[in-house]
Parts: sequence; C-alpha cells; structure tokens
Amino acid sequence: MLDIKFIAENKELVEKALRDRNSSVDLRYILDLNEKRKKILNELDELRRKQNLANDEISGLLKEKKDVKQKIASMKVISSAKDGLEAELREVENIINKSILNIPNIPDLSVPVGSPKENKIIRNWGEGRQFDFKPLSHVELAERLDIIDFARGAKLTGSNFILYKGWGAKLERALINFMLDFHTNKHGYKEIFPPFLVNRASMTGTGQLPKLEEDM
Repeated sequence: MLDIKFIAENKELVEKALRDRNSSVDLRYILDLNEKRKKILNELDELRRKQNLANDEISGLLKEKKDVKQKIASMKVISSAKDGLEAELREVENIINKSILNIPNIPDLSVPVGSPKENKIIRNWGEGRQFDFKPLSHVELAERLDIIDFARGAKLTGSNFILYKGWGAKLERALINFMLDFHTNKHGYKEIFPPFLVNRASMTGTGQLPKLEEDM
C-alpha cells in the first residue's frame, strides 16, 4: 500500500502509474480527503490547546476559591466539539485507507506501457529447440498424458485453475520440494510452514484484500 504522504508528494508520478495500469481510482478524491484530514487535525490541535488552557485556568480559580461554573461550561463545549472532530477524523482516515488499498503498485519506469505485446525480451539463455513438426501445446500434452484436468479444475474453483493428477501431481510436488531444498540449502533461506488460513489483516497487508475479496 502506498503511503498517503508519498501520494501527496508524488501526485504526477502516481497519476501516470494509474493511467498506465488503466486504474479507475479517483486520486483527486483521495487527495481532497487528505486535505480535509489535515484541516481536522489542525482544528483538533487548536481545541486541545484551548482545553489545556481552560484546565489551567480552572486549576487557578480553584486555588483562589473562585467560581468555576462558567469555565467548566465552556470546557464542556470544547470537549464536545473535540469528540465530534475526532469521530469525523476516524471516518475520513478510514475512507482514505480503504481507497489507498485500491491503488496498484507503481510500475518500474523501464516497464513498457501497453499490452503484453509491448513486453521486451531482456535476456535469452540457451537455444530454442527446432522441430520438424508442429509441436502440441501444453494443454494438449497435459490432456493426452492425463496429468492435468482443466475442466474439473474450473468446475471446482473457477476459470484459470487446474487440477493436477497422477504424474502431474507428483511432478508439481517434486518441483515444490526441489525449490525449497535448493533455496534453503544453497541460498540460506529459512523454510517456513505457515497456517493454511490467515486473517483479514494478513490478506490486506499482502495486497489480496480488498481487491480479490469477491473471488475469495
């Protein structure tokens, strides 16, 4: 999540990123709310200053054994106004935080803008194999080998999900084990086995919510 201070100080950069990613987030609305938030904070600071001043005056009057009813009455007015502003501040900050969660990350400036066709090849390794026949796609190969069930995966979960089976499932598990072993043994990573379920705060912190809430 981008910080509101960063957004305010880098408005043009964030606006360009939103355009490049075809995002419909209303940045002007968020920035206007932030200005409102700052105005409320200033008003709260002033009320707190008046409240502290009134407290000191009441203490002084009590020491002099003078009537403090009028000061206490004015203090209640200040306190009531402060409570109202604090409630308004919480509401505004809540809207800002929820709105910011919908702002996507800023792409690196080197990333081409447009469709996948605009992507550039950064580096090649090895030589591509040449065939004297038309090779099958991974979908056709997987179905012929009976290692992936595309239709059942979509039925169980939705489009773009697949169900591995037989040697397909074994291959997937072997690749996961290989990746874990390689990085923990060679690169010094510590292996973690987290819970399968996480709370809302964790999913928000990793950018899954609120973007994917309906899917979940």
